[in-house]
Amino acid sequence: MTLTLTHFLVLGAILFAISIVGIFLNRKNIIVLLMAIELMLLAVNMNFIAFSHFLGDAAGQIFVFFILTVAAAESAIGLAILVVMFRNLDTINVEDLDSLKG
Repeated sequence: MTLTLTHFLVLGAILFAISIVGIFLNRKNIIVLLMAIELMLLAVNMNFIAFSHFLGDAAGQIFVFFILTVAAAESAIGLAILVVMFRNLDTINVEDLDSLKG
C-alpha cells in the first residue's frame, strides 16, 4: 500500500483539529496553549511538505524551513515571557494574568 496525498492531508487535518480542541478546551495553562499553537504550525507544515513532494516542487519545503525558524523563535520568546511572568506573579494560570490589560 502506498501513501497518497490524501493520507498526508487527513493526518494534517487531524493534527490541526487536535490543536484547535487543545486551544478551546484548555483555557488555564499557557504551556498547553503554546504547545497547541506549535502543533497547529506543524500540521500546516505537513501539508506544505506533502504538496511539495507530490507536485515535485521544492518551494513548499523551503517555505517550511522559514516557518520552522519563526516557530522556534516564537517558542523561545514565549517561554522567556512565561518565565518572567511566573517570577513576577507566581502563576501561569491564564485567568490570573489580567494585569496585562492596558
